[in-house]
Amino acid sequence: MAELLYRLGRFAARRAGWVIAAWALIIALAAGSFVAFFGGLSNSFDIPGTASSEVIDDLQEQLPEYSGAAGMVVFHTEDGEPFTAEQQQQISDLVADQGDLVDVADVVDPFDAEAQRAEQRAQLDDGQTQLDAGFAQLDAGQQQLDAAREQLEAFGAPAEQLAALDTQQQQLDAQRLEAEAQQRTLDNGLQLVRLADGIRVVSEDGTTAVVNVAFTEPRLELSDEAKQSVVDHYTAEKIDGVEVAFSTEIAQGVPQVVGVSEAIGVVIAAIVLIVMLGSLLAASFPIITALTGVAVGVLASLSLSGVITMASVTPVLGIMLGLAVGIDYALFIVNRHRRQLLEGADVHESIGLANGTAGTAVVFAGTTVIVALLALFVTGIPFLGLMGAVGAFCVAVAVLIAITLTPALLGLAGTRMLGRRGRRQLAAGPVAHDAVAVKPMSWLRSILTIVLAVAALLACAIPAASMRLGLPDGGSEPHDSTTYRAFELIDDAFGQGANSPLLVTVDTMAPPAEEEWQNTSYLAQAATTIADLDGVAAVAPIAQSELGLWAFQVIPETGPNSEATEQLVRELRENRHNTEYFGVAGQAAINIDISENLAEVLPLYLLVVVGLSVLIMILVFRSLLVPIIATGGFILSLLATFGGLVAVFQWGWGASIFGITTTMPILSFLPVILVGILFGLAMDYQLFLASGMREAHVHGAPARLAVAQGFRAGRSVVIAAGLIMVAVFGGFVFSESVIIRQLGFGLAVGVLLDAFVVRLLLMPAIMHVLGRSAWWIPLWLDRILPNVDVEGAALERRHHGAA
Repeated sequence: MAELLYRLGRFAARRAGWVIAAWALIIALAAGSFVAFFGGLSNSFDIPGTASSEVIDDLQEQLPEYSGAAGMVVFHTEDGEPFTAEQQQQISDLVADQGDLVDVADVVDPFDAEAQRAEQRAQLDDGQTQLDAGFAQLDAGQQQLDAAREQLEAFGAPAEQLAALDTQQQQLDAQRLEAEAQQRTLDNGLQLVRLADGIRVVSEDGTTAVVNVAFTEPRLELSDEAKQSVVDHYTAEKIDGVEVAFSTEIAQGVPQVVGVSEAIGVVIAAIVLIVMLGSLLAASFPIITALTGVAVGVLASLSLSGVITMASVTPVLGIMLGLAVGIDYALFIVNRHRRQLLEGADVHESIGLANGTAGTAVVFAGTTVIVALLALFVTGIPFLGLMGAVGAFCVAVAVLIAITLTPALLGLAGTRMLGRRGRRQLAAGPVAHDAVAVKPMSWLRSILTIVLAVAALLACAIPAASMRLGLPDGGSEPHDSTTYRAFELIDDAFGQGANSPLLVTVDTMAPPAEEEWQNTSYLAQAATTIADLDGVAAVAPIAQSELGLWAFQVIPETGPNSEATEQLVRELRENRHNTEYFGVAGQAAINIDISENLAEVLPLYLLVVVGLSVLIMILVFRSLLVPIIATGGFILSLLATFGGLVAVFQWGWGASIFGITTTMPILSFLPVILVGILFGLAMDYQLFLASGMREAHVHGAPARLAVAQGFRAGRSVVIAAGLIMVAVFGGFVFSESVIIRQLGFGLAVGVLLDAFVVRLLLMPAIMHVLGRSAWWIPLWLDRILPNVDVEGAALERRHHGAA
């Protein structure tokens, strides 16, 4: 491979114009595909085959009108006084006019709904009054009939007269049975009204009203056009003295992925490059190649969104990885070329050697990241597999650009990439590289480094034991957003649980009974069973199908990401009414399903990722212990990263520094994503450091001296690469989207800990302690492994242009 990359680098340097034109054409094709086929992004996450998705499937089959997405439009008086009659009428007029709404099945007028609820309660009270009067008449009729029978029997009346009384008695008994059935129906109705008493759409003080909007399309398929049509409709005309806000299901659009903070991250990366390379021109090359890779990778991926449901965080992951690895991979090649130029190498020969040596390491480093990302498919979760595929594609593009476009730019620049100072140094004669003698670290230092590094990482990992997983809700949104305002208004006016309604179903597998009292009795019993569970604020039946599926709306006492709400979901699923189990859908239920499914697949995912990557490292390093050391260090840094996430986002430690105003659970899918990406990046740094150590050892240096020599040769580029990644990922911590914030924070902290604590401190110290045994490999395995020569030693022996 090294020879192939050497030739590719020389070709690109000599035919720079053709190479640059080819990548410009590829960018144009990717942009054209994006314009033609972009189909929008989704903010919803789901896993097929889970308990909550099965509930939605049942509803789509039997009660399709309740299977679509739903959202809330919240109206609130600005002066804190109850709505005036005029304000109520204006809101009702907006609800009645649905002509410009897209994919909307139904909109509920809150004032009509409350009026109907009050009317229903009044009808039940009137019905009870009438039934009481009816029972009184039946009792009076029974008394008269009993008295008449007593008189006739006393006078010895003939049987014909007594038979007439028997007929009247039968009629009276039938009337009583009918009245008792009506009483049972009425009792059940009163019971259902009492259980549903906490479900309101107009607050008790009359200052807040909620318009419930039901869509025809399911949550995952709801278009941005449909959401925007609701926002536009209810904000087209301002109602004097009334503010309007929208729940996340309606107003949570695709987050802005590139803003000021992200740009600052790139600027910091550029500063690191300038300090590292000593030239503005040389520092610009990694930035140019990374931006080119992001443009190609992300635009090409987004062009598939017209046929594949793509989560909004998916292209963000592509941008993060494309920028970070794109800059780093180009840096490795540019830095190698710069060093060789200063040593007096010919420009084109140096570019070929840099591409054959550092480029080979880039290919293997990129392969580990790609393997880790593609392994997300083993989770069986579609949106995670797609995220992994897009991320892997962007990394693959970054690798291709690093070994083609970077040599082309270096060929155009010639010696100018050294800058004025570098050219002056070169004019004075070749500059010997790193001639300073190094010594192995002391045993005391190595032992202390191991103990302190492990202790520090374990201490950082302590909060990870308290990690709670979930999905973001309106309370996690920025405080100046309409979605946070809607969440806050609903919480204040109707209680926390109104922001986390649950959809509960029970399938009787039989059509409704002919007698109305039997149906209401079943509903009342089921609703009572639900209401008796801890944490239920209110419950109400909302629909029944002809095949026997009953649906209930359940309002918990706590919010969607509360542990109590999650516990309620579990208790509902474990409970049963008669012989049927309850099915539960809703955000809390989806949180549980995603978390449990990811917990089940995480061990398999770790096995696949670590297994494949360890095989790659055994092939590269020809050692069994080095891959084990690398993997063990990664696990420590990963646990410490999880601890940092919990401390900041869940506990709120230092949250204000990052502009985080609300504590929240950790994203359900974040641990799996971080495992894949951070493991791949950790192996990148392991490769660039350990390959230098192996190269020194292969060239005859004692094992412990080789550790020091390899560390000194690779530390500067690893430090620069680590700083660049931390800067790029850290820029996303200040995004408006909590998903992007947590992803950026986790990647930034993970790289910081792994690169600077594990790779630059812990790993060299352990390698020193192991000595020659670090490079041990069974002879039979050594014979069958191909020699990949990732250091490019054989290539350098064949080509002396850099000597």
